[in-house]
Amino acid sequence: MIQQIEGGITAVSGVSAFGLKDGKKGLAIILAEGPAAGVFTRNKVIAAPLIVTKDKLGINGGYLSAVIANSGNANAYTGEQGLKDAKEMTRLLAEKIKVDDKFIAVASTGVIGRKMDMPWITSHIDPVLSSVSDEEEGSIGAMRAIMTTDLVPKVYACEVKTDAGTYRVAGIAKGSGMIEPNMGTMLGFVYTDAAVASGQLQKCLTAAVNKSFNMIVVDGDTSTNDMCLLTATGKTGVKIIDAAAVDSFQKALDHVLIELAKMIAKDGEGATKLVESTVIGAKTQNDANLAAKSIVRSPLVKTAIFGNDPNWGRIVAAAGYSGADFDQTKITLSISNGTKTADLVKNGEIIEKDPAVLDELKKIMSAKTIFIKIDLGAGSETATAWGCDLTYDYVKINADYTT
Repeated sequence: MIQQIEGGITAVSGVSAFGLKDGKKGLAIILAEGPAAGVFTRNKVIAAPLIVTKDKLGINGGYLSAVIANSGNANAYTGEQGLKDAKEMTRLLAEKIKVDDKFIAVASTGVIGRKMDMPWITSHIDPVLSSVSDEEEGSIGAMRAIMTTDLVPKVYACEVKTDAGTYRVAGIAKGSGMIEPNMGTMLGFVYTDAAVASGQLQKCLTAAVNKSFNMIVVDGDTSTNDMCLLTATGKTGVKIIDAAAVDSFQKALDHVLIELAKMIAKDGEGATKLVESTVIGAKTQNDANLAAKSIVRSPLVKTAIFGNDPNWGRIVAAAGYSGADFDQTKITLSISNGTKTADLVKNGEIIEKDPAVLDELKKIMSAKTIFIKIDLGAGSETATAWGCDLTYDYVKINADYTT
């Protein structure tokens, strides 16, 4: 049984954290020791912290003692100096907590192409460390420290009760713009107090990311800094070894990451609405993924939703150019607000012309969450993607992001 709990990542035994924010700059430290796994951006321009962290996970066999993360500067496209600065951040923390720096992960988020302000980092490590806590305030502090254009924190924790015992899974994430990860989100730090080997963690994290962070779109841009790390402290002693235990853990991890992903999509820069696009009846899983993401990525769909415009033809068009294989005469489409549903197309036949359906659709389009469901009629595979509307404020935020 999976039940949501309060407390954030520090609800997980063995995790303590804190962070400070100073204007646009922030610094967070999370202490949690155990087997670890990570997924990273697929952008060819890879930020220095990702290069350093990936190398460390390879060298140390998938094990972490802590994470140090900053906001305000992405440390991306910064050359050799950027790599030196990322390594120096791990060294500074390792020295403070007396561990080998190969067990320290580093993450950054912010403006691309600017050198790190290392004196600022150095001067803030001690204040953050002195306030590290295993209470909820520690999780809140770390979460706020990594926020950039985010308007709300993204945090989710759950408790899992099994025959073998009870354990917890929790995560924090940041991301609001430059979101179509093809990996994870801009930054995500996830923890469990179950005992899970690094190899199993990697399999579970990859699978969960593919169902969650890989299925969100705010603006179609893939960040240079996307990173999601998963660490297992093992403090409960509940071992995730046999198939049943792995299945239960996977479901809990999926649940946490999907909830975080929806929070990111809902908090998209300038967004006023969350959009959930579910595709069923696809020939292949890849087709289902392509069509679902194409719908929430489409600027025309996104602007129509912002304007409460029932222009459902844009949804069909987005599915059509997605690359998914289907016959347009077999499409079935509906739009819902969670309580009321307007059926628009059935097996290729338009039924939207009914005045009653049109009136219902107009009411639905004004909701804060819009659910789109499209049956491609080509098979049995399904996928869900999340996105947001495209508003005037998105342009305003990104037109003067560095100024």
